[in-house]
Amino acid sequence: MDKLKSVLSGEEARKDDRTILEVANEASTLGWGTRVKGFVGCFVVGAIATILGVCVLFIPKVGITLFIVFYTIGNICTLCSTMFLMGPMKQLKRMCDKTRALATTIMITCLVLTLCAAFWWKNFGLALLFCILQVLAFTWYSLSYIPFVRDAILKMLAMCMK
Repeated sequence: MDKLKSVLSGEEARKDDRTILEVANEASTLGWGTRVKGFVGCFVVGAIATILGVCVLFIPKVGITLFIVFYTIGNICTLCSTMFLMGPMKQLKRMCDKTRALATTIMITCLVLTLCAAFWWKNFGLALLFCILQVLAFTWYSLSYIPFVRDAILKMLAMCMK
């Protein structure tokens, strides 16, 4: 009966005209409750990784490396948690908006450079600098989702510099 109903209403023709991405998106859509659970779970994992990174910071010899790894994993998990709420494609499109593109680029670059500084270059001072830049870029990126906050911060900084 549902098949006859969809043919008569014209839905069957529309289903054939869909692209592969649209079909994959429909097949992978999650319910709102599942999205919220995924968001909370991923966010909590990110927060735990970040807190764990701070806790292991003072372990001799390996503490700084573990901090960098856990902190970076925590930031990645926190960033990915919002993909559960919006969906991955919408999140990626919003990350590349003109208001967020620079912050996104700096944030992802700092994530990669932090790991490079820790493992390939073995320069922990540089790795810590990139961790600080991660925090600043991630904060600036997050503030872009709150209307007019970044403009207010820039105006406040301009007033302080006078």
